[in-house]
Amino acid sequence: MKRHTVIDSPYGPLTLVADQDGTLCGLYMVGQRHRPPEESFGRPAAGLRCFAETREQLSAYFAGELTEFTVRLAPRGTPFQRGVWAQLSRIPYGETRTYGELAGILGSPQASRAVGLANGRNPIGIIVPCHRVIGADGSLTGYGGGLNRKRRLLDFERGTGTLPLP
Repeated sequence: MKRHTVIDSPYGPLTLVADQDGTLCGLYMVGQRHRPPEESFGRPAAGLRCFAETREQLSAYFAGELTEFTVRLAPRGTPFQRGVWAQLSRIPYGETRTYGELAGILGSPQASRAVGLANGRNPIGIIVPCHRVIGADGSLTGYGGGLNRKRRLLDFERGTGTLPLP
């Protein structure tokens, strides 16, 4: 049985979802593409330990004090998707990688499109930093939370922009 809570952030409300073991399995923004239906998030339960840890770490991240998350994660997906998401978590704060680079790291250099699709299905936004993936030409391409959020997250991490959305 899943449980969820909603927290405030500079990007608006974030829905945190925990699995039956109390491990974070979802972090969704309002209006996010591929956001599951609300009824799949389970019952509200704000007091879970993983929610408190996630809230603390996100607060530190948004304050510019945290560059690497340590909250336990349990993303649900295919083995390929989980492999992509694991690679996303290895992209250092403030850096980017292309879809092609990730495909090469995964041993499938021709699979950049599949990497993009898996990236778009990332169930734990921000913490699993899918915003750090860009097009081969350096352009900002697709982001489930919207390109404006992606641009602001990247600018924030590079120290060249402000975090809150206008």
